[in-house]
Amino acid sequence: MKKEPMTLEGYDLLVEEFKFLLEVEKPKTAEEKLVAAAQGDRSENADYHAAKEKLRFIDKRLFYLNSMIQKSQIIDPSGFPHAKVSFGSTVKIVNIDTDEEETYTLCGVLESEPENGLISIHSPLAKAMIGKEVEDEFKIKLPHAIKEYEILEIEYKNIFSLKKNIRTKVDFSFH
Repeated sequence: MKKEPMTLEGYDLLVEEFKFLLEVEKPKTAEEKLVAAAQGDRSENADYHAAKEKLRFIDKRLFYLNSMIQKSQIIDPSGFPHAKVSFGSTVKIVNIDTDEEETYTLCGVLESEPENGLISIHSPLAKAMIGKEVEDEFKIKLPHAIKEYEILEIEYKNIFSLKKNIRTKVDFSFH
């Protein structure tokens, strides 16, 4: 089984969602299904079908979360030196052709928010940067071009302090 790196905060959030779905959302939805079933003819019963569908979504999500929890490898990147790019590094790079600077933080797939600079450790860009040091150059092959970058800075910033989309109990529910 391939391990999936994540921070302790990311792992805790996964477990919190799993428990909430298992202990709160699933029993509540099962009860809704029973109440709807008691209303008679199931073929015409929209509430019954909605609850049945919701239970299917919950079970799928529980299955997915459970597999991610089993695969998870908790890593605390705050203890790494970050002299070289590794999990949890925040890396400022410059495109050698355009002089445009970009900043990315390498994190687990479930913690990633590419639109906010948090990229999965499995992404081609992250893979190209791992192990590199300041002033190292690297190339990324794109479908129609090759981009060349240089690493300007490597530092550590807490991944969850950079996230903009942290899921809460409201997000765990299926509406």
